[in-house]
Amino acid sequence: MERRARTLARGHLLRLAGLISSIVLSVPACAQHAQPLDARFLLGVGTHQGLGGPVSARGYVPSENVAQIKQLGFNAFRDDFPWSDFEVGGRRMGFTPRLGRLETQVKSGVARPLLILAFGHHLVPNSSPPTTDEARQRFADYAAAAAQAVVAQHPLFELWNEWNLASKKDAAFSPENYLALAQVARPAVKRVAPNAPFLIGALGDDPGWTWTEKMLRTGILQYADGASIHLYNFCMGPSKRTSAEIIDRLTAFHRLVGQASGNPDYPIYVTETGWTTAGNKCGVSEQAQADNTAQLILWASTATRWLKGMWLYELKDSGKNPSELEDNFGLYRFDNSPKPVACAAQGAWAFIRSSLSAERRELASGLVSINASTASGSRIAVWSEAPDRRYEIRLKGDQQGASFAMPCDQAARPAAGVWIPVSSTPVLIAANDSAVPALEIRPAR
Repeated sequence: MERRARTLARGHLLRLAGLISSIVLSVPACAQHAQPLDARFLLGVGTHQGLGGPVSARGYVPSENVAQIKQLGFNAFRDDFPWSDFEVGGRRMGFTPRLGRLETQVKSGVARPLLILAFGHHLVPNSSPPTTDEARQRFADYAAAAAQAVVAQHPLFELWNEWNLASKKDAAFSPENYLALAQVARPAVKRVAPNAPFLIGALGDDPGWTWTEKMLRTGILQYADGASIHLYNFCMGPSKRTSAEIIDRLTAFHRLVGQASGNPDYPIYVTETGWTTAGNKCGVSEQAQADNTAQLILWASTATRWLKGMWLYELKDSGKNPSELEDNFGLYRFDNSPKPVACAAQGAWAFIRSSLSAERRELASGLVSINASTASGSRIAVWSEAPDRRYEIRLKGDQQGASFAMPCDQAARPAAGVWIPVSSTPVLIAANDSAVPALEIRPAR
């Protein structure tokens, strides 16, 4: 009995040793297969080439805007693909002069297009929104032709824009009608563009998730490849106009979708988010816009198991009125000069886009770090979530070759041995070592 027990124990140990060696062996193999963030995650920006005809009243010009997207280094953009401009009389489908700007930007190849399939058609009864079988079929025909026209550019598609907000004024925008449209539109798109993700939701503000929950209860997620949402907080109390508030609400949405789908990693896309710098009671300062955006980009690297993309709204200011909310969301001003948010977004993305893995940590009250690994060493981003709470940090030990910068800095500085002030502007530290450097922390003097 005792000998048998020893034999069993030895067998158990051998199996355990085998298991441990397989785990040890599998870690580097697994790390070799890890993809950098920019191969797993879409960071994009909203543009307005698809609305407004050949000349944009919002000041969008494809040659300018393609150069801006290139400068930012983003790998996606989002724009409208209106049915009524794509299908003309006699059911002829294709890019028309009214969609010339959109066609130019899509076919420039600057980034992956996320295109909104939306809006009724003046020649199709009951089409805004589609509420009859005939109108839905006509919409599906347009969706398929639209997908066919851009399939070479590896597009994504989104079904309508903020359907839930339209439901406040028109009962036809019901969750049931949205489901019925998804049921015909997705198969039509997939027939011609089988690899194009088809997103549902494009949800505008939904306090208490009332409409969202109704939509999820219809079972619509089985007719989609991802759920999309728009997240804004610029009109909340000033202390809530932060990236932390956006992250909290996004996490709640992710939980709801996970429960409804039975998949905790059901793909989520934030297809609009941002802050307006309008000089009125809902605006934030240009510096707050820059800091919030950089923080959100850095944090997104930690959530890619389920968060598959994020589009900042919008590329450039849509008007010149300094106090008009809608005129002042841009990363660039109306005249195309960059706001601080342009270099903040560009710098944060350049810093994190090569990360193979990342996690968020709380270092002290309100002090957050994103710890990331890359093929060339570790990265750590640190910021204070409370603008009035400031810290200083210093690398522990002898970290030769480590450097730090803010997102908008032209060049990094040596980090070894110096106390670095931390505010709501993220500090970006790069180390040659694969281990994330340990930090000393003290309140700012």
